[in-house]
Amino acid sequence: MDTISYKTLSANSKTVKKDWYIIDAENQVLGRFSSQVANILRGKTKPDFTPNVDCGDNVIIINAEKIRLTGKKLDEKVYTRHTGYPGGQRFTTPKELLAKFPERILQKAIKGMLPKNKLGDAIFSNLYVYAGTEHPHEAQKPKVKKLNFITSK
Repeated sequence: MDTISYKTLSANSKTVKKDWYIIDAENQVLGRFSSQVANILRGKTKPDFTPNVDCGDNVIIINAEKIRLTGKKLDEKVYTRHTGYPGGQRFTTPKELLAKFPERILQKAIKGMLPKNKLGDAIFSNLYVYAGTEHPHEAQKPKVKKLNFITSK
C-alpha cells in the first residue's frame, strides 16, 4: 500500500494560494457580515485550512458607510478606548463612529473575530475597508464575492 496516499497534507506559506475578493457591505447586518468575512480572511472556507498558517484570502470591502445595525445598537452600543493617561477612558457610539470613520466599525467587528496573537495580526493585514465604491486595488483583479445569507429590508 502506498503510504503517501493517506497522509494529511498541511498548508504552509509556500503552498497557500491567496485570491483577492471584493465584497459589498451595502445594507448588510454588521455581525453576520463580519463573521463571514472573518472566515474568508482566516481561510476556513478553503479545503486545505490549517489553523496555524495564514491561508486566507485578501478581502476588499466597499460601501462600509452603508452597513446596518439592528435594534437600538446604533445609539446604545458603546465602544470604549483608553488614551493611556489617568482618567483617559473615552466612549463613542456607532452613530458617531459612522459619521467620522465609517471603516472602523467593520474593522473593529472583524478584528474581534480573529485570533488574538501574531497570526491574527497577519490575517487582519489582508483586510482593506473603504467607505465608498472606489478602491486602489484594481491591479490585483479582485473577484466579486456574494455572501451566503439573504438580507432583509
